[in-house]
Amino acid sequence: METIHCFGVGLVGSYVVRRLAAKGHLIHAYDLDPSVVDNVENVVAHKISSDFPKDQFFAGISGSLVLNMLPGSIGSKWTRAMCGHRMKIIDLSFSEVTPDVSASEAAQHGSRVLWDVGIAPGLSNMFAIQGHRSLGPLESLKIWVGGNPVNPEGKWSYMAPFSPTDVIEEYTRPARVMIEGREVIIPALSDRHEISVPGHGEMEAFLTDGLRSLTTSIPCSEMAEYTVRWPGHIQCYLEHIESGQLDRARLIEEWKYDPGTPEFTWLKVKAQNRLGQSVEWVLEDNGGKDGHSMARTTGLVTAICAEMILEDEDLVPLGVHPPEVLPDHAISRIVSEMRDSGVSIDGPTFN
Repeated sequence: METIHCFGVGLVGSYVVRRLAAKGHLIHAYDLDPSVVDNVENVVAHKISSDFPKDQFFAGISGSLVLNMLPGSIGSKWTRAMCGHRMKIIDLSFSEVTPDVSASEAAQHGSRVLWDVGIAPGLSNMFAIQGHRSLGPLESLKIWVGGNPVNPEGKWSYMAPFSPTDVIEEYTRPARVMIEGREVIIPALSDRHEISVPGHGEMEAFLTDGLRSLTTSIPCSEMAEYTVRWPGHIQCYLEHIESGQLDRARLIEEWKYDPGTPEFTWLKVKAQNRLGQSVEWVLEDNGGKDGHSMARTTGLVTAICAEMILEDEDLVPLGVHPPEVLPDHAISRIVSEMRDSGVSIDGPTFN
């Protein structure tokens, strides 16, 4: 039995904790409210406060595997603090300040950080690098992703399958894209267009800042990442902004996840090289008894990476690295185990 320290047990974090505990690992779970995993076998739940003595604690668990599944703004600070204490870290916090700012400090202290380890960013990065490895320099890379209710109902036709504050950040943070081989910053929510999602019909996509490390790790002329929602959702959001009536607290409440509402997660990644050759992947999940679709698809990537690092810490070099650092055989294992868990993934795998 291996010991894993998990920070954050929200919708996704609690799924990861349960899955790893069911595999026989001893999990120490830390949260402001860890009650959702209080009585889970192999889990020791710890209630922490906002003034938690991070450095003192991190020094005490030096050498451990740590999963940071806290909301972005908090998680970013915690990962930076952990880098100075010789840790193996999987960072799932979708923060504006990316962990690579601590690359030299992490390498100096013997830490290994794998960041953005979810579905998108995360699995999308892995598909993108496989596209590059198989096709060579890319002309185009497009990523579409969304977690949505099956039926577009209510004012928003939406509920947040992970931290609502992180969803709002997706809508406000400028999007970094590649145009004619140069990184360009464009307002989020722009380049709105219809996209056909098989089995669900026409939906709407718009730019968000999900490329992150891909803009520097993969040679590509045109690159963009889009969030997918039901038609009318983002227009409603923009109208609230324009009228000055957007209340973040109210929005968080209105977007609160409802476990009784059927939902699905859909991802498409398409890579094309300069000769016109292309490859694509399409993922869909409708949730299961073990969790809702976004928790499953995001959490499976995180949990499988955790087990691979426990087996071989050299899978992630010293320092701070994005998902595309993983070799093809590791990506193939992630896809295989996700399929075994009932996630539909169409597309090639490379061993």
